This record gives sequence, structure tokens and C-alpha cells, in this order.
Amino acid sequence: MIVRKFMNWAQTASAGARAEGASALARAYLYADLSEDDFDDAELALTALLDDASPLVRRALAEAFASAADAPHHIVAALAADQSEVSTCLLSRSPLLSDVELTELIRVSDEFAQTAIALRPGLSGIVCAELAGSAEKSAVVALAQNTSAHVADSAMAVMLARFGSDQALREALLLRPNLSLSLRFDITQAIAASLEKFVTGCGWVSEARMVRLVGEAQEGSAVLLAEGSTSDIGELVLHLQEIGALTPSMLLRSLLCFNNDIFVHAVTNLSQMRQGRVEGLISNCMGSGFAAIFARAGLPEALLPAFRAALTGSAQIRKTHGAQVMNRLSRPLIAFVIQKCSDAGALDPHLLALLRRFEAEAARDVARHLTQTILQEERQIASAQRIGIAAIAAALDVPMVFEDMSVDDYHVVDYAEAA
Repeated sequence: MIVRKFMNWAQTASAGARAEGASALARAYLYADLSEDDFDDAELALTALLDDASPLVRRALAEAFASAADAPHHIVAALAADQSEVSTCLLSRSPLLSDVELTELIRVSDEFAQTAIALRPGLSGIVCAELAGSAEKSAVVALAQNTSAHVADSAMAVMLARFGSDQALREALLLRPNLSLSLRFDITQAIAASLEKFVTGCGWVSEARMVRLVGEAQEGSAVLLAEGSTSDIGELVLHLQEIGALTPSMLLRSLLCFNNDIFVHAVTNLSQMRQGRVEGLISNCMGSGFAAIFARAGLPEALLPAFRAALTGSAQIRKTHGAQVMNRLSRPLIAFVIQKCSDAGALDPHLLALLRRFEAEAARDVARHLTQTILQEERQIASAQRIGIAAIAAALDVPMVFEDMSVDDYHVVDYAEAA
């Protein structure tokens, strides 16, 4: 009886009225105390609405069933495969859609439907992997922004490989909790690649020079990322080795930044020896055992004196110059290495050029840090003086007529006496 009456009415009703009727019938199916026959008739009528020509009607039906765990599965599945105007509300939250159904829908849907799936709470790793590998960019960015989604490192690596040039994706990934050092490094490389493309495209820097600048930035970011980390350094070093970024220059940089952990893990991987054995040989870096493991790791023999000087100089520099900033190139240590290599007659011209570049970078870094410190102190002093002047003016009930003048132009005593 319900089916007959509803379908007869629907033949002449407007699309808006049919949409309201579909929503009411769906709510009655979910929440009303229907008899078994009426329940079956209501399900049949709702199924018939899947063929309604108006998306407005099918959308009303989808919204009514979007969050319902006891909705008819066949109706939900059909609506989920409908056009995105109809399906998105279901795709974003229906508890009835399985991982297999969602992955199949991702492959055949447009970016709006894919984005709706990407925003589902608690999205499984299987669905995340499918989105990462086949979804449009907007859906991939939405997935990165969905912090409740179980996105594996491998899926995030695929996302970066596909759309690493997109700033929104990089920012969203960086905000994800528990991001590995390897992925953070890959994100910094994606940023560097975007900058390289922009700068070289503008013709501001030659391509060869830009390659060297990006390489130096790559080395610096790897050392910086290792700061304060212990468990992930081995994984980061292995990742650097796999992508060809574990260069002798980067390893020397890490020692000149007082970060020996990267060097230890690198030599362990490259030499394929136990880490404890490697640490013992490194602690006696002037011995023949260190030279042997240095060669076994495939590091250039011409750099051996520099690595030895960097290792032996760390403790001495710390003793004579006090606590050093970790993961920042040390000018005193660089000077120590240059002097030791020069005294030993082992200062290769290419090595000297590299050390001089490190020295220039360290000097500029110190200058930047000092400038920032001075400016910050000046702002604090100026702020304190302005607060003091405001307090005096308030106490004397004098208007602040000199607000736009510099601190040196405030003559507080004269102004107070004049008042």
C-alpha cells in the first residue's frame, strides 16, 4: 500500500516535493515503528527512488542514510556510486561502505567524490594507499590534512612523489604527528626542488650553481633533522644512502657540526660492520683500524686527514671555546681542520675549497644569529621604555603625543617637568 500510494503521488509531484517525501520516507524506514509488511514496502519504494531523474531527490535520500548503520546496504552502495553531487555525503561518513568498496569507488570517481572519501574519519591504511596512488591532487591534499587517517610512511612517500611541488600538500604533511625523519627530509627536498625550478626559470642563478646550492641545503637539512633524535637517525641515514644523498661532503659537514651520530651510522651501513665495532674504531681515529674502515666504507682517501682532524678536534674545540651549538657549522673546528691538514701536508685543493665554503657558511650563520639577537634585544628595550613612558604619562595625566617618535626622542624627564 505504501509503495502504490507513494509512487502514484511521485508521478505528479515536483522535484522539491519528491525530495522532501524521499527524506521523510527514509526517516520513517530508519526510526518509525513499522510493521514487517510496511517495512518491506518502504524499502521497495526507497529502492525505486534510485531511478528518480532528479539529483535533488537522490541527494535527499543519500543525506538521510549518510550516517545510518542500519540503512539498506544496496541503496547506500548505489547512491555512493552516483554522481558526486549525490554521493559525497555518503562517501564522507557512511559506516556501511567497506574498504574494498571505497577503494573501487576511488578508481572510478571524480576529485570531489575522492576528496569526500579522503576526509572520512579513521580512514584505513588500505584506502589511504589507494588515495595516495591514484586520487586527484585535491583529494591527496585532503588526505594529508586528515590527521585521523592511518596514512603509512610509504603512502606519504607516494603522495610526495606525485605532488611534492604543491605547497599545501607539503604543509599538511609537516603538520602530521609522528612524521619520520626520512619523510621530513623528503619534504625539504621537495621544497628545494620547487625553489630550484623557480629560480632557474627566472634566470637569476645558473643551473650548475643552483645544483650546488640545493646540494648544500640538502646536506644542512639532513644534519639539522638529526638534532635531538636517536632512534630515527639510522633510518634517516639508510634513506639518504638509498637516494644517493649520503655524500662524503655531508658526512664531513655532520662532524663539523659536532654531530657524530650520522657519521657512525653511515660508516656502519657502508662498511657492513657491527655498530659497536665501528664506534670503537672511530674513538681511535688516528689508528690504522680507522683508516681501514674508512676505506671499506668507500670514502675517498684524500678526505681521511680531514675526518681525523674533525673527530680529534671536537673535544678540544669544546674545551677551549666552551659549549658549541649542535648541528651548526663551527668556525673554530673548521679552522682547526684546515690547520691540521695543512701541517700534515695533506690539504688537497678540492678539500680546501670545500672547507672554505663551510667556513663562509658558518660565518654567515653566526652573523645572522647575532643580528637576530641584537634586533630582538633592541625591540625588548624599546618596548620596555615605551611601557615606562606610558606609565609616567598616565600618572601625570599627560597625553602620549610622541607615540610615533623613536625611543631616543622621548625626553621623559623634561616632559615630566614641563607638565
